[in-house]
Amino acid sequence: MKAISIRQPWAWLIIEGHKPIENRTWATKFRGDIQIHAAKGCTQTEYDEAIAFVRSFNPVLAAGIPPLDRLEKGGIIGLVKITDCVQRHPSRFFVGPFGFVMERPYPLPFRPMRGMLGIFNVNEQGEPEEVKA
Repeated sequence: MKAISIRQPWAWLIIEGHKPIENRTWATKFRGDIQIHAAKGCTQTEYDEAIAFVRSFNPVLAAGIPPLDRLEKGGIIGLVKITDCVQRHPSRFFVGPFGFVMERPYPLPFRPMRGMLGIFNVNEQGEPEEVKA
């Protein structure tokens, strides 16, 4: 199974069905199910900036995001299906230059695991492995 690391609170917003797109500086041809790994790192400043961004167009949603110390970090939190990679999208969350369109978010029990850059494989033992080019 493939996985992708995403910083909080963005990972939470995806798995809770609020954020249908993940912004990246690179495109992907991958389509299909992928596990969402909530990255271990997130500073209070990064969190506060994310909350301010969401508040700018949806104050109610921003108020419902858990505090940073209650968000799971450093492990798998759910599963989504990547259905497209776009350079334009109507979601307020899209800031580009590329966006991975994510559908059918499904929360999973938290499973601690270290993350990796890019899209990576998770082996049968549940450990990350680099995707060979």
